Amino acid sequence: MKKLNEIEIAQKLTTLDGWEYNEGAIHTTIEFKDFKDTFSVMTRIAFEAELQSHHPDWTNVYNKLQISLTTHDAGGVTENDFNLALAIDQIILGEE
Repeated sequence: MKKLNEIEIAQKLTTLDGWEYNEGAIHTTIEFKDFKDTFSVMTRIAFEAELQSHHPDWTNVYNKLQISLTTHDAGGVTENDFNLALAIDQIILGEE
């Protein structure tokens, strides 16, 4: 998978809501009603990540989920990251 340059990343970020690029990855933070809702979404994301064979770096504290996506093998952000980000956004929209 080809590493995207900063211009390509900026263009692709316009199609995602709430994601930003810094430190070689795309990031988002999502706040949910409570821990149960957060963990439920994390579980759904985990299954999607397995399907895509692409896994997020993430942290969870109570009702907040922070997600960072980068393709370690490529040394930066690739199409894989944007594909997973889009899937994550679709999972989250299904929760609202």
